[in-house]
Amino acid sequence: MISTDRLTLSFGGRILFENVNIKFTPGNAYGLIGANGAGKSTFLKCLADEQELTSGSVSIPEGLRLSMLRQNHFEFNEVKVIDTVIQGHSRLWKIMQEKDAIYAKPDFNDDDGMRAAELEVEFADMEGWEAEARAGQLLAALDISTEHQEMQMKDVSDNEKVRVLLAQSLFGNPDVLLLDEPTNHLDVDSILWLENFLLNFKNTVIVVSHDRHFLDKVCTHIADVDFQTVNLFSGNYTFWYETSQMALQQRQSSNKKKEDKMKELKSFIQRFSANASKSKQATSRKVLLDKITLDDIKPSSRKYPYIVFKPERDLGKEVLFLEKATKSVSEEVLFKNLNLNIGKGERVALVGPDLAVTTLMEVLAGESELDNGGVRWGHSTIRGYLPKDNESYFDTDLSLINWLRQYTDEVEENFVRSFLGRMLFSGDEAMKSANVLSGGEKMRCMMARIMLNNPNVVLLDSPTNHLDLESITALNKALELFKGTMIFVSDDVEFSSTLATRIIELDGENYYDLHMSYTDYLTDEARLARHGLGI
Repeated sequence: MISTDRLTLSFGGRILFENVNIKFTPGNAYGLIGANGAGKSTFLKCLADEQELTSGSVSIPEGLRLSMLRQNHFEFNEVKVIDTVIQGHSRLWKIMQEKDAIYAKPDFNDDDGMRAAELEVEFADMEGWEAEARAGQLLAALDISTEHQEMQMKDVSDNEKVRVLLAQSLFGNPDVLLLDEPTNHLDVDSILWLENFLLNFKNTVIVVSHDRHFLDKVCTHIADVDFQTVNLFSGNYTFWYETSQMALQQRQSSNKKKEDKMKELKSFIQRFSANASKSKQATSRKVLLDKITLDDIKPSSRKYPYIVFKPERDLGKEVLFLEKATKSVSEEVLFKNLNLNIGKGERVALVGPDLAVTTLMEVLAGESELDNGGVRWGHSTIRGYLPKDNESYFDTDLSLINWLRQYTDEVEENFVRSFLGRMLFSGDEAMKSANVLSGGEKMRCMMARIMLNNPNVVLLDSPTNHLDLESITALNKALELFKGTMIFVSDDVEFSSTLATRIIELDGENYYDLHMSYTDYLTDEARLARHGLGI
């Protein structure tokens, strides 16, 4: 068990947490949620003793091993991939190093023999002889090939480094597992594998994630970082969200009834307090009025952007045609002879290698040319495009107001400000320079840009990247209500499952046009066979 006692942390006079008392018990998985800036990652660092506290303490029973997902991708540059994973169990790794050093000594003596024997016993107790095989299994499950397992970390891609560090955190059955955004940069099958791994994990898990499906599948409890404290709730994320919204509505409804009653009593008192025959009744109502108190509903630090896509005009029957569409990059075939007819109101998820699906989205948006074949859009289409990489849009020192003005003919500042306000940029924040925005802020600005265009077709490449749970929820709901045609790329299982009605999988020279839900696609026997995942 890991627990906190009156944990308090402040930075420069700003209180992040105050007097947090909480216990995390074995066998449970806790989803740590909260608005951006609430301190989720910082709280994990407090638990891992990597952040000095202002006051209070964190308690971990002696002998318990804590493992945390590392975010420094360069820390192990000179270490082999397989060894990086094993170093996740620091005591085991130290034993292995000390053993090797003793056996390599040219003047090996009796004392060395005694020490080596002690180490061998501890090594065997930790099942050290199986360490390399188990590390290899974890890496293979996360799609790191045997060949790459023997490479140094500096020689593998950034995407692979993320997976290696995840394998490192999972290695050796830690007693307490702290995971900060473990699904970042993982494909859907790796995310599903991680979900199953954690479902079978018997110890304590505390995880920060913006993936709602992941939180729902894995978590037994939700730890909510809000109001400068951390509150614990039983159940997964959806249960927490629905019950918290219901509780808020009930308190608001209760307050509304009390406010109406207070108005009625005040009106009576004002009318009859000077009337001798009614003064007694007026006095009794004043006593009753004084007893009514409104429930204190604290303004949560969570903020939901207001996202609505309103098509300027209805779509005609013809929306999108691709005929023998072919594209290669550096002799790698991304897709070949792609023939598609996408109609009015369809919700299409593109799946496949990142480069292939992103390139196809760029082709559809007119930002990349095909090698062969053609793309034809219907005359009635108005398209809104969200690219995966939006950096070029923000390479300017324009204020947000002037940045957004580029994408509308409306000259009134209040009109532009209203769209920025919907995306949570109010007051002076609308005067921010576009080139200093965070990833999440840029994504919200790109959403405002699309909304201004009133499209009846939206092309969205990885739209949940960089967004917090609140923004993802708002976007998801807006797209569920959208009446136009939608083509998107996303590794967010919940997002895709609630939206997609058709799946197009790219696989080099082959493609698969599947008229099914995303949930059915994930369990489709043919898909599993194609990807060597078994049935």
